[in-house]
Amino acid sequence: MPRAQSVRKTLIIPTGLALIALFGAGGAHGQSAPLEDLSAFPKAQLTIQHRGPPAATHQFDVWVANTSDRQEQGLMFVRDLPRGHGMIFPEDPARTMNMWMKNTYVELDMVFVSAAGRISKIIEHAHPLSETTLSSDDPVAAVLEIGGGEASRLGLAVGDHASWTVSK
Repeated sequence: MPRAQSVRKTLIIPTGLALIALFGAGGAHGQSAPLEDLSAFPKAQLTIQHRGPPAATHQFDVWVANTSDRQEQGLMFVRDLPRGHGMIFPEDPARTMNMWMKNTYVELDMVFVSAAGRISKIIEHAHPLSETTLSSDDPVAAVLEIGGGEASRLGLAVGDHASWTVSK
């Protein structure tokens, strides 16, 4: 959830995998644009190559927050994020990313990805509804948000390689 430096982030409620927007206009929730159903976001297949030991490949189905409005919205109001799902916040050019959990109801892990495609930092178990700033500290090309505890469960580590291909 980008914060400060022009972006904020988070939104929507999934019921199983069906996602339904809670509110039509975000003004009442501090959003600068109306909420968009996550089904309208582009999707991508994201792969993380864990160097090990043991070496492993992990796949994620992710929504792509590819505009400032989508980054501001992010996973706000989502109440269930199944394993293997998440959201990617790409940045071009790379920049220091500051995230927060305002209006985000699920615990998240934030995986910061450098311009070289390497994981540069992982923040685990970001607290729901917190407005504490969580920073990449250094410029990154993307932030991946996945369910809280998933990075540890999979053994993801700084130095692992992340790549994704947008499908829509």
